[in-house]
Amino acid sequence: MITAERHHIILDILSRNGVVDLQNLVQRTKSSESTIRRDLALLEEQGLLKRIHGGATLPYSKIDEPNMQDKSSKNLHDKQLIAEAAASMIRDGDCIYLDAGTTVSEMIPFLMNKKIVIVTNGLMHVDALTSANITTYLIGGRVKANTKAIVGSVAQENLKQFRFDKCFLGMNGIDVKFGFTTPDPEEAVLKKIAMELAEETFVLADKSKFTETFFAKVAEIEEAGIITSNLDNEAMEEYLDKTNMKVVTS
Repeated sequence: MITAERHHIILDILSRNGVVDLQNLVQRTKSSESTIRRDLALLEEQGLLKRIHGGATLPYSKIDEPNMQDKSSKNLHDKQLIAEAAASMIRDGDCIYLDAGTTVSEMIPFLMNKKIVIVTNGLMHVDALTSANITTYLIGGRVKANTKAIVGSVAQENLKQFRFDKCFLGMNGIDVKFGFTTPDPEEAVLKKIAMELAEETFVLADKSKFTETFFAKVAEIEEAGIITSNLDNEAMEEYLDKTNMKVVTS
């Protein structure tokens, strides 16, 4: 199959599904994995897609933010591994901040037998936390329709009333140079405040979040530990020079 035909197939799948899988493309085009990787790299250079681990997605704007349904369906196995590792760091008696986010939400099943207090801005966490009989405080403020996160000035002032042993945050982008970033400035401020109120902060992010940069900066890379899934050795060393990192594997 010639290059133009492969590119047409890749872009057609992207336009219909929003994501393409590397192995599926190998089968569909009867091409080698290295050929498809070169195709994806070339199309990324042209701004037609964004490569991710195992495939590619449509290119995004720095202010774009996927909704909860879209985010929760991606890299679910990795998110569960990361969440389990994060939950193992919590001890009985801890006061914890859980950020809104799909990876953070995966921690809750692993917290059911712990005697802890949780504060959150994640409306999506409340049912699971109360069902698990965990003492929970939900901060007030404006609810974002697409992510069910509570943000804004009211949320910021409410959050400042608490202090935490550990803070667990989701993050849209992680980059050695540009630090931790997210599309929404209001959410960035809230994440930053939570970090300042905690003894320790951990960012939970699968490998697709690395080398990504969004509109609003939360903090420098040195200001939080990172719990993530498989990274190649070269990428991991770059981040280990800046911060503590726990890498979980399947």
